[in-house]
Amino acid sequence: MIRILLAEDEQAMREHLTRALQKANYEVVAVDRGTAAIPHLESEQFDLLLTDIVMPEMDGIELAQECAKISPSTQVMFITGFSGVTLRAGESVPKAKILSKPFHLKDLVLEVDRLFEPDSLSDLN
Repeated sequence: MIRILLAEDEQAMREHLTRALQKANYEVVAVDRGTAAIPHLESEQFDLLLTDIVMPEMDGIELAQECAKISPSTQVMFITGFSGVTLRAGESVPKAKILSKPFHLKDLVLEVDRLFEPDSLSDLN
């Protein structure tokens, strides 16, 4: 089963995303900030880090950079409602997918599904 580490500081959004991804048969570990994600990255294996960009303590870009050091095989997808940070995210973590809020939950699941399609996985190797 594909494992996703979700870092999202907004509780309602975190719960909605978790439910949608679990319904699509993904295993999800959800945390409320970037600093809470680090111990999980250090002790567990994840296929995807799905992170909000704007969060307290450690933003999603910093988290993605730490993830690249700790677990280089983990893919990264950013979710953000701030168009101004999208460019910075793309420059800082060029291989990451960026999904702008608002989005429909089915669109998120489709984007995650695409990341793990056999064709997409062979492109990464």
